[in-house]
Amino acid sequence: MTTGEPGPPQGTGDQDGDAAQQPTPESGSPERAEKKEEEQDQPQDAWSARRDLVDHSPKTMGVGANARFGGSLVTGDQHGVSGGLIAGDVIMGSKTEVHHYGFSAVSHSSGEVPQSTLDRLAPLFVTDEVAFRGLLARLRTERVIVLSGAHFTGRRTAALMLLHRLGVSPVRTLVRDTTPAELVQQLSDEQHPAKGYVLCDLTTRRDQPLREPHLLAARERLAKDGAYLVITVGPHAALEDISATEWQPPGPADVLASHVRGLTDEATAERLLALPAVAEFLGRDHQLREVEAFARALRRYADGEEGEDSIGTFSLAALESQVQEWFEEDEDRVPLRDKAFLVALAAFDGGPYALTAELSDLLYAALQTTEDSALHPRVPVFGTHIGKRLQLARAKRYPAKENTEWGPVTQSKAAFRDDRISLVLLREVWTGHPSARPALVRWLRQLADDGRPLVRTRAASTVAVLAYADLPSTMALVIEPWARSHLFRRRLVAVNALTLAHLLDAPNVPSILDSWSGGDDQGLRWVAIRTYGLIGAERPEQTLAALRAAARKQYDGMAPDAEADTDDAHRRMMEQLAQSVELLLLSTVRDQVLGELLRVLDEDRPVHDLALSGFLSACRRRENDERHGQPLVLHWYATSAADGGRAAAGIARLWRSALDDRHHTKDALQELGDWVRVADTDPTSEWALAALLPALITTAAEHRRTSHLLRTVRGEDGMSPPAVAARLLTALPGHR
Repeated sequence: MTTGEPGPPQGTGDQDGDAAQQPTPESGSPERAEKKEEEQDQPQDAWSARRDLVDHSPKTMGVGANARFGGSLVTGDQHGVSGGLIAGDVIMGSKTEVHHYGFSAVSHSSGEVPQSTLDRLAPLFVTDEVAFRGLLARLRTERVIVLSGAHFTGRRTAALMLLHRLGVSPVRTLVRDTTPAELVQQLSDEQHPAKGYVLCDLTTRRDQPLREPHLLAARERLAKDGAYLVITVGPHAALEDISATEWQPPGPADVLASHVRGLTDEATAERLLALPAVAEFLGRDHQLREVEAFARALRRYADGEEGEDSIGTFSLAALESQVQEWFEEDEDRVPLRDKAFLVALAAFDGGPYALTAELSDLLYAALQTTEDSALHPRVPVFGTHIGKRLQLARAKRYPAKENTEWGPVTQSKAAFRDDRISLVLLREVWTGHPSARPALVRWLRQLADDGRPLVRTRAASTVAVLAYADLPSTMALVIEPWARSHLFRRRLVAVNALTLAHLLDAPNVPSILDSWSGGDDQGLRWVAIRTYGLIGAERPEQTLAALRAAARKQYDGMAPDAEADTDDAHRRMMEQLAQSVELLLLSTVRDQVLGELLRVLDEDRPVHDLALSGFLSACRRRENDERHGQPLVLHWYATSAADGGRAAAGIARLWRSALDDRHHTKDALQELGDWVRVADTDPTSEWALAALLPALITTAAEHRRTSHLLRTVRGEDGMSPPAVAARLLTALPGHR
């Protein structure tokens, strides 16, 4: 994999999107640094750029399985998100209100738990009875136990049920902010005596851990009063010389079934649990609080208070509520740095964890500047707990292969457990928290300037989601500044952003391209032309017509006495046009594209050059991009010839036209020679080329040209001719 683009991340851009660099000893001045940057900036060819887009786009967008992407590397349906929802539906939201939970749902104030609450919870409680009886025996003997587990896994309910099973009353909850040193004091409240205590999420720090002496003192006090205590802590709480019991939550299906049966009669419960929406809900990663809320929604559905649509979208609505909760909570609950990590994980979902964490700190610095422009951004270097971060994000870490410029490499990746979170989160931040936009725009510009293909691609995929959610703002703030930039790498990110936005069904992308391709701005025209090659397969006739119009416009703008810079710009633009034709010729609609090219081949010089340049570019592509892989166009020819298709004759005609045209003869002979060298190592290519070469000969001059090529072609070493050349000579008509 090659990128053709420079390496290190650059600074944030100005209004035009161009990087602002400070002078360094190496650069000398901003002007010299900018000039050096421009010299290093070269356009990545369309084929390798397309490969990067396939390799590094989020799985939720389904680029590798989207027929609309139209390439020979991809096939499949148009669903970017599993579970029967396309990505656009997820971004637009569920339109369902879910009133439940939030951090406030767990009471952290001290108070007596009503007996009615305990009686209501008891028949609904689901657990492994063997393990639970073991906990009960320990509590009865030791009077205090510590349960460790993640938030919203039923730890508090388990603690209450342990005390309920013991038969103690009253039961009192203690203040969450109680420190280990204050524990005994909380148990000594003579004004509010109790026989059972629950302390949820005991506050511990590295300098204030929960130690064994704290529990011994609490046990002594509890024994004196004949009381019991259950403490719950997070999986990463600071504990010293204490063995906490890890709480194993019950399965969501069991909890849902228990709650539904507790809310309805058995026949109704069976009918509700058999609904397709229930299977969809249970197939997702939902917390127990969401399961309980879903059970109540099913009850309302059974009573006719809610429709089937609201049940079907409940899972997505619960997810939206979680995302809103993350960004509405204050610094104590979800610090700004964690919010930045959540946004970065949404952008790099399924990417390397270290990369996500690195780039999230760039966003964190930008957000700090937005909150207080006078503050110098500070990013803690150490002290980040990976497990805590991923637990908050409802994410997982796992090893997997990542395609890089140096081949596949195993990396530690991070991804949301629910593949819809990234889409929902990006939409929520962009449309629900506009004050974050300046920081997000600066951050995205930094990503667009990064030297790593994965980073640039994820910048594009992030912007695509934003464009779907709010096209006018995203075009004005991000995509159009990138498209107008004089730096090719930024233009390419704009190309990918528009491509992915179109695959998500964002509105008006084709009309934007048509407008840009016919305009006078070189940057906008460049972006439109490159984007045509990626999405044009779904409307090939209109796309080829737009490319022909752009080619004619490019020729019309060339004066006979044009300066070298202008001539170079013309050459670059024609290369981009040809590369877009190349992608279309290698797409799933290649036969239709070939027929259209042949129909207009001789209309005029711009169209003629466009067709032949695009064809020869396509001829250079090999299977799996391997040096000695079979040429894709040669394989296409062989397949068509064997099936009696029209494409074989069309491919031969384009070859003859390229070989006969003085502007393309040199390139055509070079590529045909390369095909001969491939055939020397690949018998399949040899057979296909032996079938093609006779079709290139319709005159004596063409016979002389082809036979001369086979007699003079050099092998890989540049000296001895390949042995296959002599064998191919025998395939020519009239050979003796």
